[in-house]
Amino acid sequence: MNKELATNKEPKYINPYLGGVLLGLLVLITVLITGRGLGASGAIKSTVVATAHVFSPEQVKSNAYMGKFISDDHSPMYTWLVFETIGIFLGGLLSGVVFGRVKKFRTDHSPRITSRTRLIFALIGGMLFGIGSQFGRGCTSGAALSGTATFALGGVVVMFAIFGTGYAVAYFFRKLWI
Repeated sequence: MNKELATNKEPKYINPYLGGVLLGLLVLITVLITGRGLGASGAIKSTVVATAHVFSPEQVKSNAYMGKFISDDHSPMYTWLVFETIGIFLGGLLSGVVFGRVKKFRTDHSPRITSRTRLIFALIGGMLFGIGSQFGRGCTSGAALSGTATFALGGVVVMFAIFGTGYAVAYFFRKLWI
């Protein structure tokens, strides 16, 4: 660990190169154990189907898309993707608490905008990303990370599309974080 970071009060983060290696090993282990890579959009889909089933069970069962996730044996929430996503959230929260990055709820943003504007744009971005993940048949972790790790051409294309689009639009949205 960097001695400079250890002595001051700045939050501590893992070395990005070590983090990348650990993430790669996690993808490898996940593929070996489950036969498929990581992904979080499946957990969101399970949550939407389970919620809709509570309010309108007959309509969900008759829906061609959502109906295939309904079973008398178990809930759509009983899938490893849901537990993976819960683990990611709890692991990130635990890391933030242990290393002093979680002190109070606040919104980091540029001095040029308000917290409300930052949250609105974050919500819009998250919704667009969620919609895009359904069109792309998976989120970045599932389509890009796991797809690239298994040398799938689609994963490579998705990875370039995600980062390429990010670079192309970053200039226009930079005031939201700079």
